[in-house]
Amino acid sequence: MKRISEWLPTRIDKRVRVIAWIYLAAQILLVGTGGLVRLTSSGLGCPTWPKCTADSLINTPEMGIHGFIEFGNRLLGLALGLVAIAAFLAVVRLRKERPDLFWIALLAGLGIPAQAVIGGISVLAQLNPYVVGFHFVISVILVVLCTVFVHRVYTGRVQRTLVVPRWYRALAYATSAVVFITILVGILTTGSGPHAGDADAPRTGLDPEILQHVHSWPAYLTLALTLVLLVTAFSRNLPTQGWAMLLLLVEALQVGVGLIQSNTGLPAGLVGIHMVLSCVLVAVMTVLVLNLHAPIAGRASPASSTADLVGRR
Repeated sequence: MKRISEWLPTRIDKRVRVIAWIYLAAQILLVGTGGLVRLTSSGLGCPTWPKCTADSLINTPEMGIHGFIEFGNRLLGLALGLVAIAAFLAVVRLRKERPDLFWIALLAGLGIPAQAVIGGISVLAQLNPYVVGFHFVISVILVVLCTVFVHRVYTGRVQRTLVVPRWYRALAYATSAVVFITILVGILTTGSGPHAGDADAPRTGLDPEILQHVHSWPAYLTLALTLVLLVTAFSRNLPTQGWAMLLLLVEALQVGVGLIQSNTGLPAGLVGIHMVLSCVLVAVMTVLVLNLHAPIAGRASPASSTADLVGRR
């Protein structure tokens, strides 16, 4: 144990940065594989939980491709749990100097078993669309936490000051809220559509065609608000320029995919891309909000260590 403890980082170094990026990428990847489960009607490929069948922890050959896909997604969830443990261990010796990283890693890590339980409940509930939707909401929250974790690894724990106009900050927060509303309506839309995860899975009973139109309203509003953020950032030379541009590009791609899928009968591949892009969008939106404040030059907080400052260079 002592040898393991000595190996754990005592400052922000390359190991911590690599783990942080893997953590974020793995969160988004799991959304993609979860979408694959649903879009291939493999949601009940393992008909029970926590075992795959009543008599087997893993899938069996008789279960076919659906069992393989569903169990594969469960294995990736387990792998994400191991990454979460690695991320926590990477900052556990920094808990006094960097309590922000410690608590973010702990909270995100606790979200992994919570997700597993919610996923299990969705299976036991025969893929109830509201439970499945809640499962996706938690995934989005975990993407936000992992994005903050990556950002904090690079920026350190220092005193910060607002570097944009107050109205611009309010607009960025409003845009974030509209992004979240767009995702919620998208979840309801998917819950009423054809991709239930299993042929016999229940649907919400809501009209998917109407919801597709309702879903587009906050999406277009997000696009409009982002244009204001972008134009203002460039006209006033704000530090959010690059992130606002990237946010607009992701949104444009997301809108394009959404329009194509809604006019081509919701092909599974495009629906999956739409799901993954929503998480990428959330990550970029989070970084833009985090860059509304910048470190005050030469004014580190008392709890920031010299090692932490070296690690950021």
